[in-house]
Amino acid sequence: MSTNGTKILVGVAWPYVNGEKHIGQIAGAYLPPDIFARYERMAGNDVLMVSGSDTHGTPIMLKADAEGLTPAQVVEKYHQLFVKGCLAMGLAFDLYSHTDTQNHWDVTQKMFLRHLEAGYVYKDTQKQLYDPAAKQFLADRYVEGTCPFCGYEDARGDQCDNCGRIYDALELKNPRSKITGSTNLEVRETEHFFLDMGKLNQPLLDWINHGKEHWRPNVLNFTRGQLKLEELRGRPITRDIDWGVTIPLDGYADKRIYVWYDAVIGYLSAAVEWATLVGDQDAWRAWWDAGVNPQALIYNFIGKDNIPFHTIIWQSELMGVDGIYNGDGDNIGEHYDAPLQLPYDVPANEFMN
Repeated sequence: MSTNGTKILVGVAWPYVNGEKHIGQIAGAYLPPDIFARYERMAGNDVLMVSGSDTHGTPIMLKADAEGLTPAQVVEKYHQLFVKGCLAMGLAFDLYSHTDTQNHWDVTQKMFLRHLEAGYVYKDTQKQLYDPAAKQFLADRYVEGTCPFCGYEDARGDQCDNCGRIYDALELKNPRSKITGSTNLEVRETEHFFLDMGKLNQPLLDWINHGKEHWRPNVLNFTRGQLKLEELRGRPITRDIDWGVTIPLDGYADKRIYVWYDAVIGYLSAAVEWATLVGDQDAWRAWWDAGVNPQALIYNFIGKDNIPFHTIIWQSELMGVDGIYNGDGDNIGEHYDAPLQLPYDVPANEFMN
């Protein structure tokens, strides 16, 4: 790794480890950043390329149910297969980690507490779909139905794969349980923590409308459309499940932090983990801390279905944090004069080009 040139962090989409990856995923989300990173290294820039396996959430739990394994066994099985594939293809990651490391849990829990302290996370009750036959709430992919926006009949409980819109599962038409297949579902109240994205709607609009001429039109137009067409509102960031990052507060042992709140934090936590592994605990700051190096550039290479999570939700998380770590890289509470870096570009690949 060069110590000269521009600091460039290449953050590559974190794949769910609920199955083997196919050539389309490799060509769309993993080869382009590898080529980009190699080019920038040859140009003399200091590139840190990180990614990892997304190990939490209902996709992993559903796969575990289908294979008769525990979620941890599913993670180990498919994470190792993906690592083996990356090595075979020679992908030049500086670190390929996963979200079930103690380091990632620590960074996620610190960000959660920082958002809570700063007033960007609040607690409220929420109505959710409940399957009496399964005796559990139906989080995310445990429910499917008809998309309220485009009419796609196999839309997931948190996002439509057809039109890309994100929504609440209660907005689905004709919802059905993925566990039992039942359409005889109830609506019950449950308590959760919410990220107050409404406070950040205007800052996000200001950010997306300034200096983004180099962005791909599909990413820019989709994000602007989402922010202009609807005011952002509080989005639940916890779930009634038993697999995932625990909530670092007493009284919530039966809930976990939502996978899409914690997964995108991986771009930061992987850099922190890499710094520890190379023996320089603060090295991550050269890419992430705008108070240390405001010239650093961050690129997030993703698939087109991940656009709102990376240009709206992740930016909301970053904007809600002025600084997580203090001088010893551990505790919470010290504000920096400048925030964590926001991405310079979010290339979303629809095809190999």
